[in-house]
Amino acid sequence: MNIARNYWVWIVAAGLFFAIPAKAQPANACAYLGGLTSAEGGAVFLPSYPTADDGPLHNVAFLYDDAVAAIALVGCGETGQARRIGDAMLAALDHDRAWHDGRLRNAYAAGPIHQFPVAVGGWWDKAQNRWLEDRYQVSSDTGNMAWAMLALLALDRAQADPRYRAGAVRIGGWVAERADSRGAGGFTGGVSGWEPAPSPLSWKSTEHNTDLAAAFLALSKATGDRIWADRAKHAADFVGAMWDDACGCFAVGTADDGVTLNHIVALDAEIWPLLAIPAMAASHADRVLATLDDKLPAGDGYTYSDGGNGLWTEGTAQAALALALLGHADPAKSAMQAVETQRSPDGGYFATPGAKLATGFADAANPGSQRYYYHLPHLAAAAWAALAETHFNPFTGSTTLP
Repeated sequence: MNIARNYWVWIVAAGLFFAIPAKAQPANACAYLGGLTSAEGGAVFLPSYPTADDGPLHNVAFLYDDAVAAIALVGCGETGQARRIGDAMLAALDHDRAWHDGRLRNAYAAGPIHQFPVAVGGWWDKAQNRWLEDRYQVSSDTGNMAWAMLALLALDRAQADPRYRAGAVRIGGWVAERADSRGAGGFTGGVSGWEPAPSPLSWKSTEHNTDLAAAFLALSKATGDRIWADRAKHAADFVGAMWDDACGCFAVGTADDGVTLNHIVALDAEIWPLLAIPAMAASHADRVLATLDDKLPAGDGYTYSDGGNGLWTEGTAQAALALALLGHADPAKSAMQAVETQRSPDGGYFATPGAKLATGFADAANPGSQRYYYHLPHLAAAAWAALAETHFNPFTGSTTLP
């Protein structure tokens, strides 16, 4: 039976009326995230798409999604629940089926961690009658490693538990080996594919280097080690070099040669430098916001990139947070209203209102195919909605710009 929200469903049986109250929808994104798990219990990865059917998105926990959720839970005052996700990351660091060098996978099987090695995502393909794994999910992107570092360091600040800082140091050490000297420097994309010999990714991403600039700077502050500040500068200098004054935007990164710029306009590559890197907001915020309104509008919110259309809930929440921290209260409120239109029946947040949203980027697991967001409740959308509600900047671990 489907029980509608916010009113009573009446059932007639043998002449009697029974009033059955619908389950109350969580009041906001913090309440929704807080209800996904309890503060008690062991390590757990939360599902990125909890209603996804069989296939690559079923029962999978993307590292980025869980990292953002952990940081959002800290911002919501639910550190005990965030700690369970952080403990899952530490378990994955210690108990991978092949790697013991500081890297994490892009995704894991969702749920409590009871067995080792920690399982990566996968699904049973009935047509082929065998278990399959997704190439992207078993790989390691430097941007996802940066988000894991940010989550662990958020827990280190909140819990003063040295395990989290040590975990961030281990991940940072692996990422540091991806430092690049071509063109504007920065860090390459990571590695792609299965053990024992995944392929190096030689392209460089503005988004990844933004994440790393913030994560390395936070690690420098946590450890007092200047080497991490130097690495933060190496990443931030790359992001600064991606600025295109004619466009009023950041290029999204480089091609495989590490030099040729990719000029797609993507929301996260525009918004995140303002939130993550000192001086970026002061030098580029007005131009970036004007570019978003010109190239990426979707009603009162924003779309993913100029390669698609339709509202991107997660990105609209990112914009709402940036607008609020930059002092643009009315546009921030409008963006959050657009986010709230995407509440799912259980209080979560749909990734996009349409059946699917084109990103303009290739699917890393299926070369030649485009990557899409689908009309599914999405953990990262809820996490960014919570960050926007609380004005909690995940790159600084505070309610301020860097």
